[in-house]
Amino acid sequence: MYSNRLIFKTSDDDEIFYLKDTILINFSHRRNGISTSKLNGGYSSNYRSVFNHHLSQHNIDYLESHDVCEYLTQRCLDLDVDSDNSTALITLARMESLSIVTKSFRNLEVTAITTAGVRTNASRAGDPSSYYEENGKFGTINTILLLNCCLAHETLLEAFMTATEAKSVALDNLKIPSQYSNGYATGTGTDGVCIFSNPESENMLTNAGKHSKLGELIGEAVIESVTKAIRKQVWITSKSQSNALVRLNRFTLDINEFYDNLDENKFEFIRQLQVDARNQENVAITTSILNLIDEVENNLIEREDAYSLASQIKEKSSSHPIRTLLEYWINYFNR
Repeated sequence: MYSNRLIFKTSDDDEIFYLKDTILINFSHRRNGISTSKLNGGYSSNYRSVFNHHLSQHNIDYLESHDVCEYLTQRCLDLDVDSDNSTALITLARMESLSIVTKSFRNLEVTAITTAGVRTNASRAGDPSSYYEENGKFGTINTILLLNCCLAHETLLEAFMTATEAKSVALDNLKIPSQYSNGYATGTGTDGVCIFSNPESENMLTNAGKHSKLGELIGEAVIESVTKAIRKQVWITSKSQSNALVRLNRFTLDINEFYDNLDENKFEFIRQLQVDARNQENVAITTSILNLIDEVENNLIEREDAYSLASQIKEKSSSHPIRTLLEYWINYFNR
C-alpha cells in the first residue's frame, strides 16, 4: 500500500514512507530501542515500526481533552501497523521539512531522520518552565536514529545522550536564541527522540560516547539532519544568522524606550541600521560585545571590566546606528 511513497531505504532494508502528514518507518525485522513517546516509550526489544506525525490545529484541539497515547494508537490503526510494537513522535513541523542523513564507516551505518521547528518554543535547559502548548503554537525537534549495529540497553542510553548533545551543537552553531531567556537554546520544550539498533547484527558495540566511532557518526548525522530540517522548516541558516540585529534579538529587551528617546530621523536611522547590520565587521563587533554580556551574566568577568572593554569594541564600528544601538545595550546590561 506504500510502494508509491517510499522515500528512503537503509542498508538494513528499513523502509521510510512519506504519507501526507506522517513519516512512517517499517523495520525489516524487529528492533530494540528507546523512545520518548507516550506510545510504548522507554525501552523495548520488539519494535516493528516508528512514525513521526504532524499535528493539525484540529488534532491539537482534540488532544486538549484526550489522551495522547490513545490518539497515537488510533493513528497506528490508520497506518495499518501494530500499536503494541510501534512507537511514535508528534510535532507541528511539516513533514516536507524532513531531513534524512546517513553517515557510515566500514560496516557501521547511522541514519538520522529529523523534523524541526524552533521559532516559538526554542529553550535552554534551566529556563523558566512553560506550559506544553500555548495557543496551539509550539516547535519541536524530533529525531529518529537507525543504527545497523547491535546495542545493549546501557549503550542505547549512551547513544541517546550523544544524540541530545549533538542536537544542542546544531542549535549553537546556528546561534538559535531561547524564547524564554537571554541564552542560546539547547532544544525546544517538546523535543522527541527514538533510537533503534539491530539485535540481529553480529556487530555488537559497547560504546556510543563521543570517543567512539559510533558516537562520532551519531553526532555528525544528528548535527547535519537538525541543521537541514531547521533550514527547511523555518528558513534559519548560517547566512540568515549573520546579522547584528538577529544576534541582538536573543535578549529579552524592549527597546521602545531607545527609539522613543532617539533624537534623530527614526526612519533614516532604521533604514541605515538594517543595511549596516549585515556588514560582517558589525556582526563580529556585536557578537564580541554580547559575549562580554554573557560572561558577566555567568560571573566569569567583572562587570566593570566588561563595560570598559565593550565600550572600546563598540567604537571599532564605522556605523553610527550600530554604535548607538550597542551603546544602549552595553549601558542596559553591563553598567
